This record gives sequence, C-alpha cells and structure tokens, in this order.
Amino acid sequence: MTRTVCYLRKLALLLMSGVFIAPIVHAQQKAAEPDNTPPQTIEKPIKPDEQFTIVGSQSQAEIDWMESLHSKVSDTVFRSAFWFDGFFTDNDDDDRERPNVKARIRLGWEPKARDLSGFDNKFRVRLKLPHFKDRLDLIFSDDEEDSLSQLPLEVVNTREQVEDDSFAAAVRFVHHSDSDHITDTRLGVSSGDIFVRARHKSRYSWNKTHGLRVEPALFYFVDDGLGARLLLEYDYQLSLRNQFRFDYSIRGSESFSGIRWKHGFYHLHQYSLKRAGALGLVIEGERNGENGFIIDNYTLSYRYRFNAYKRWLFFEVEPFLEWPEDENYKTTPGIALRVEGYFYKNQ
Repeated sequence: MTRTVCYLRKLALLLMSGVFIAPIVHAQQKAAEPDNTPPQTIEKPIKPDEQFTIVGSQSQAEIDWMESLHSKVSDTVFRSAFWFDGFFTDNDDDDRERPNVKARIRLGWEPKARDLSGFDNKFRVRLKLPHFKDRLDLIFSDDEEDSLSQLPLEVVNTREQVEDDSFAAAVRFVHHSDSDHITDTRLGVSSGDIFVRARHKSRYSWNKTHGLRVEPALFYFVDDGLGARLLLEYDYQLSLRNQFRFDYSIRGSESFSGIRWKHGFYHLHQYSLKRAGALGLVIEGERNGENGFIIDNYTLSYRYRFNAYKRWLFFEVEPFLEWPEDENYKTTPGIALRVEGYFYKNQ
C-alpha cells in the first residue's frame, strides 16, 4: 500500500512535469522522430509496418541557430525525462541508464475550396524510461497519429478538429513485445476525457513480397463509453522501391450508432534516400446506423515528402481532392503544406 501511494505521488509529479514539457516543445514549434520507425534506405524494401518516413544523410554544415534550437529543445525534454526516471532508482546520475526521448513538431497549412483556414499544427513527445525495463512510455501529444479514427498513412484532416481541446497525456504499458507482435495498454486523458485502451498488433509476411498486419483494440472513455476497433493492413512489395498498401478499419462505440468504416488504397514510391511519394485514395462512411449505409467522403491525394537543409527537418506537399457527402459530393480541391522537425536524445 505504501509503495502504491508512493507511485501515485510520483505520477502526480509526472503530470506536473508534462504540463511544462508540452508547452515548451509546442512553443518551439519543432518535432520528433515517430515511434518504432527505423531509418529507411533504398537498400531495403519498404517494411509493412513502417510509417511514410524517409531519412537523409547528416549535413556537415557548421552549427548555426537552427542546430542550436534543435539542441536546446532536445536537451529540455531529455532533462525532464531523466529527472522523472530518477524517482525509480537509487543509482547516482553518473551510473544511471539514460531515458530515450523522441519528439516531433509539425506545422501545416491545409487550405481547400470554401475553407482557407485549415491550419494543422501538431506536437508529440514520447519518453521511454529505462528503469521500467523499457515497458513504460509516457506520451504527451495533440497529434492525431494514434487516433483510432485515422488510418496509418492518413494525414489530411477530413473533419474539423477542436485545436484548443485536443491535448492528450497517457501512460503506455507494454505487456509483450517482439519483432512481430506487441500487446500494450494505455491509460490517460484525451480532450478532457479519461480513457483506457488495450491493443494487440501482429505482423505476418511470406515470400518476401506479402505482408499482413492485424490490430484489434478495445477502449473505454468515461464520457463516451465502451468501444472497439479492428485495423487490417495488406502490403504487396512491387519492387525494391515500390509498394502497394491496402488498409481497412472498422470502429464502433456507445457514443454513436452504427459502425464507422474506412478504406485506404496507397502506392508508395521511394525516389531516393531523401525523397518519397505516396498516392492514396481514402473512402469512409457508416453502416447499420440511423441512415443505413452511407459514404461520408472520398479523398484522393498525392503526398510528396523530402528531407532538406537539416537531417532532422522534413517538408511535405500534398495536393488533394475531396468529395464530401455534406457538400453533395461536390469536388473540393485543396493542398497541404507542412514542415516537420524531429528531436531525439538518449544520452
């Protein structure tokens, strides 16, 4: 009982530190490396579970103000993680393992017909604490990357977001993890609502060209109630630099009637170490709801991503067309312009 009370006090201190970590990173308007995304090179085919990410070679330019800013943000987040991890060990600072810190900040503008105010600024900070034997992560974010309503490669916002009420803080506990399977539980607060989510992810591959990802999840929100989601992903490696991907997601919750579904069809192409593109078609809708079977929106897009100037700095240009149901499926053109920075440190 005493140990439980002690951990609760430390968790309270963590949340207080998170209040300081998130604004500092958000104010700097930069970003971090995505979870479990190793650098991708053209010598290896695109892996089935990798996000659409490319990494360029390290620039040899002299340290300038951008490098100084990158170092300061990385150090600030690292010191907060190192301080909190120290509560769980009696070792001196010089003898302690270092926490693994990853942060990402994305600045975006997504203007489209009838709406030119589509600003999309996101941040995400993830801390992996070594004295929990790499089984506990702390995540602070207002990003939609882990949203159960999004597909893994989906970036364009097809629905309005409440930017002032989207902050999430969560503790993620990993029950089991290996190269092809992971089971974890996440407990936290999102948009002012307390939630708990359990997830299992498995990957399978055969003949060096086929890949399958199966990801069921159960979640409970205090305000919205119980829900479930199933994500299926199939990958076909066309060549060393080309991959075809199909995503299918269904989601149900006590907070809405019917079943929400979403299909995504993608062609991924890596032009070089620093440039890649993804052509995608996303269709989303609902079945068994109040209106029966409906299609809410079609989105056709081409996402071009490149690394320039700094190794940790990425740019994206994504023209897209939408056909939303609430606009009577009128063609709605738009374009997304994004700058994304990655911050990471473990020593």
